[in-house]
Amino acid sequence: MRQAEARAQRWGYPAPRIVHDLVYAEYGQRRLKLDIYLPPKSDQPGVVPGIPGIIVVRGGEWRKGDKEFFGYIAGALAMQGFVAASIEYRTSDEAKFPAAVQDVKAAVRWLRAHAVAYGVNPDAIGAIGGSAGAHLAAMLATSGGVKALEGEGGNSEASSDVQAVVAMACGCNLQSWNHGAGPEFISAVRGFIGSPLEAHAEAIAAASPVTYVSDRSAPLLLLHSQSDPLVPFGQSVEMEQRYRKAGATVTLRAIDAPGVHGFWGDPRYFSDAKRLAIAFLHRNLRAPK
Repeated sequence: MRQAEARAQRWGYPAPRIVHDLVYAEYGQRRLKLDIYLPPKSDQPGVVPGIPGIIVVRGGEWRKGDKEFFGYIAGALAMQGFVAASIEYRTSDEAKFPAAVQDVKAAVRWLRAHAVAYGVNPDAIGAIGGSAGAHLAAMLATSGGVKALEGEGGNSEASSDVQAVVAMACGCNLQSWNHGAGPEFISAVRGFIGSPLEAHAEAIAAASPVTYVSDRSAPLLLLHSQSDPLVPFGQSVEMEQRYRKAGATVTLRAIDAPGVHGFWGDPRYFSDAKRLAIAFLHRNLRAPK
């Protein structure tokens, strides 16, 4: 059994039909892949027209994980009527910022370019991520139109704009890396940007979702444990404040997960996070219920 289906069964969410190993971006010989999770009612791609698509972005400190890592989240979304694409992206060991940001933007462009084939409404594409994946999803929400972050992964004729984002335990301001963050987070930021961090102030600002917040930023749901030991809850508070100041749509919900960072990976807290995320995505992407 494929790893994605095994994880979906372990979590108790039936895996819908999955199309594996689709190449969504190419950089020379490097080919990045994703898996498409289709709603149970669509036996073949394109059967259910015009439903929302979600880019699912794994965590892992920007330096570990694979496209199967958040497969159970993609499966849960598909069971609620979304087309979910769980992606891999270049790790910080392979390529520093802005590589991973360019990859998630390439994934959005790919899904929009292939919307007809998979029954996706190209005007209703969202993203969800946790930890490092939350940061990358938040970059999608705020940095639309920033050409330096688009990259050359392909499908340049399509837009990388998204219409809604869920960011779980987001490091939204990497410039605050030395303000209460855990040592693992600081180490991950070093790996993502370069070391020493003090010598990369411009890159750190460019890599921070808060830098780009405007009234054009996509609707955003922030989920975060108030006692997160790795990424301070204040990171999401600051993002919420910046959104509100800009007049953009934002919701911050504290997850009651004492001392836990990756609450989405804990059965005690996943159902609550899933409920909030799906309600938000339904509301903002008008997914069929």
